[in-house]
Amino acid sequence: ILENMADVSLKEAALIVGVVAACYWNSLFCGFVFDDVSAILDNKDLHPSTPLKNLFQNDFWGTPMSEERSHKSYRPLTVLTFRLNYLFSELNAVSYHFLNLVFHVVVCIVFLKVCKLFLDSRSSIVASLLFAVHPIHTEAVTGVVGRAELLSSIFFLAAFLSYTKSKGPDNSIVWTPIAVTVFLVAVATLCKEQGITVVGICCVYEVFIAQGYTLPVLLDTAVQILRGKGSIPFSMLQTLLKLIVLMFSTLLLVVIRVQVIQSQLPVFTRFDNPAAVSPSPARQLTFNYLLPVNAWLLLNPSELCCDWTMGTIPLVESLLDIRNVATLTFFCFLGSLVVFSLRYPGDSSKTVLMALCLIVLPFIPASNLFFPVGFVVAERVLYVPSMGFCILVAHGWKKLSNKSVLRKISWVCLAAVLLTHALKTLHRNWDWESEYTLFMSALKVNKNNAKLWNNVGHALENEKNFERALQFFIQATQVQPDDIGAHMNVGRTYKNLNKTKEAEESYMIAKSLMPQIIPGKKYAARVAPNHLNVYINLANLIRANDSRLEEADQLYRQAISMRPDFKQAYISRGELLLKMNKPLKAKEAYLRALELDRTNADLWYNLAIVYIELKDPTEALKNFNRALELNPTHKLALFNSALLMQESGDARLRPEARQRLLHYVKEEPQDANGYFNLGMLAMDDKKDSEAEAWMKKAIRLQPNFRSALFNLALLYSQTAKELMALPVLEDLLRYYPDHTKGLILKGDILMNQKKDIVGAKKCFEKILELDPNNVQGKHNLCVVYFEERDLIKAEKCLVETLALAPHEEYIHRHLNIVRSKIASLSAAEQPSLPADRTVSAAAEEKKNSFQNQKEVKNEQKTTRTAVDNNKVHSKSKKQTEKNSVDKETPKKSAKEIKDIEKKRVAALKRLEEIERILNGD
Repeated sequence: ILENMADVSLKEAALIVGVVAACYWNSLFCGFVFDDVSAILDNKDLHPSTPLKNLFQNDFWGTPMSEERSHKSYRPLTVLTFRLNYLFSELNAVSYHFLNLVFHVVVCIVFLKVCKLFLDSRSSIVASLLFAVHPIHTEAVTGVVGRAELLSSIFFLAAFLSYTKSKGPDNSIVWTPIAVTVFLVAVATLCKEQGITVVGICCVYEVFIAQGYTLPVLLDTAVQILRGKGSIPFSMLQTLLKLIVLMFSTLLLVVIRVQVIQSQLPVFTRFDNPAAVSPSPARQLTFNYLLPVNAWLLLNPSELCCDWTMGTIPLVESLLDIRNVATLTFFCFLGSLVVFSLRYPGDSSKTVLMALCLIVLPFIPASNLFFPVGFVVAERVLYVPSMGFCILVAHGWKKLSNKSVLRKISWVCLAAVLLTHALKTLHRNWDWESEYTLFMSALKVNKNNAKLWNNVGHALENEKNFERALQFFIQATQVQPDDIGAHMNVGRTYKNLNKTKEAEESYMIAKSLMPQIIPGKKYAARVAPNHLNVYINLANLIRANDSRLEEADQLYRQAISMRPDFKQAYISRGELLLKMNKPLKAKEAYLRALELDRTNADLWYNLAIVYIELKDPTEALKNFNRALELNPTHKLALFNSALLMQESGDARLRPEARQRLLHYVKEEPQDANGYFNLGMLAMDDKKDSEAEAWMKKAIRLQPNFRSALFNLALLYSQTAKELMALPVLEDLLRYYPDHTKGLILKGDILMNQKKDIVGAKKCFEKILELDPNNVQGKHNLCVVYFEERDLIKAEKCLVETLALAPHEEYIHRHLNIVRSKIASLSAAEQPSLPADRTVSAAAEEKKNSFQNQKEVKNEQKTTRTAVDNNKVHSKSKKQTEKNSVDKETPKKSAKEIKDIEKKRVAALKRLEEIERILNGD
């Protein structure tokens, strides 16, 4: 390429760079839109963690070529450049757009070199400038996925330039350029499939340009040979040899390409390309009419659209359709150019011939004439054909400018065309700024394409603007009433708006449009596989009603029966079976899904959840670890495996649990659960200051975090910072007034630290309002009565408490102490209650209350929800739900049990001391 560019002067290259930069500078401010989402954002092949070999096993979108849903677009070298972008800037769209711009500059400069083979220097610059500014190229240059066209074009042109050097002195063959050509053709094809068509251009060049034959000469020679009046000239034999080598190499590439796609064509629906499934003559008439439509886009690129599928171009169903006139006119014009270029010798005919080759041959794979493609019209596939168009225009302009009468007007017209095209390109770039702007601009051109209405709805849906999105989705169903995806979109949006009845109705309409199950027949051959998600979405909707779980399971099984390799159906069914308390069947569903895809981290995660339900934490942890091996940043696996390690009570697992939680908070810095559980780990390790810091961080992120508030207060009370616990408890009780343990702890602190008997009494009375049978609250209220010198009431209260917990020895002892006190006072003939304040009883109660509080331990927030990978949107996008459950931790480690026993022993010793004091009073 560098050698070929050597003939281009620095001024010419600088001019092209300046013009391209002026037209495409604003493309740097565009994001990832439309197909970029699937090819870039959702494509795991870009990630450094993905083995490089996967690029050569998967299609352009990251789907294995062996899978039926693959588009069979094999462009590993293009994906490799995306991967390099990701390596340097991850998902920063600017770098991707900048590299596209650079590639477009390279194409323009190499194209200038090609033009100089057939045009004079001035006309070559005109052709190159027109190519540089043509608005039809915005999809290829500003759309990131258009890089396939750019890269393929670079090697396409380089292969052609290399072949032009294969003719040596005396018409000899120079094999090195031919070998280089074959290599560059292979590289171009690995960037995009149409790269292989350069071989046809090389053949035409060899016969009609390099050897200088015309069609009449070839026909005359053929006739003479057939009549036996002559032999094949040596020069023609050499030409045949070169063509045979080229064609054999091409055939080899085609065979390899067919092997790569495993002899399967991609599956497209009638919505992608309606004419492809239409009967004759509508199929032929429509496909032929599309040729003048594409030519008109090159000639007048005023109305550009990013998507021409579905009803954009109505079918030509009759010979009487007026549009057939356009088809006829196009073929007449094309035929006249072909006749002129093949029949007459001279530079002009050669220029026209090569221009026609560049227009026609690269367009053949996208023409639908030999095999159906997944679109009706696509502007980006006109990138290479537009080169031939630009050569024709420049050649015509040269003819006009050479006439003195038309010279000035030809320059004025040229300047006007270049300026208007440049301004249109600059304006068109802004359409690619976001998905909303792109699809809204398309709707201005075409309102009969339901896909565009759907895509605007998706863009609004991503912005959480569900009301407006619903309007566009409904419009899509009106434009195309049999569009299953549109009805699914309506249903999903109704669900997001919490209108479940309307959502179910829409899903039922979509389901009614599905084909009936035909045993033994491949479902994907009759409808798009993603339409099967209607069963998943409907089942997900109705399973919210516990009385309809069996109905939901029937829908999942129906989807599986239509497509046994439908992985998502197994995943969703497994989640449902867990909800139905059928963990063994859920395990079977996930194991079946893992047979289909063992590299799916979510599946291993879900299987771990099943093992938790089966009370098998060892297997659960193994599966969490498998998920993390496949995806080290799997957030739920990090979080829940850390919790599992923490709950195991095994101190050896705590360091790893801490590392996983630290990794989790790095991935999810705004999730308070991560910080809270780090705090719980620190509490277990007796790292009080660290625990305090983590708890405070959790509360800052979520001020009403119930478990974090309570455990921070408990931490303060355990570390002799009871007064610091009070404001925390105030916050807790403001959010959760019925938090029993918080009320007990607050009452304990008020009575024993603040000496606020009234405040403590309110706390304990509140507990008994919430739960009259709460032994701890009742006992503590008895102590309050004792502190208030109301021994009779204290005695009655303790009797009632003893009835609730007849086996608690400390209640028996306290009741005996109160009765002894009453008896001693009676013996001293003091009918009124004592005036002295029994502080020791308060001290005793502090220890007893605190002891019972520690036995309760703490609350802990856990997350154990199976992942649902439902892909209903364009793009095809994965969703993960996470439902936290705030609950008391039912399990305690052996160390915790020992700590509790130590505290119980200490409390009993103190209790004996208190009893001695009371008895001696």
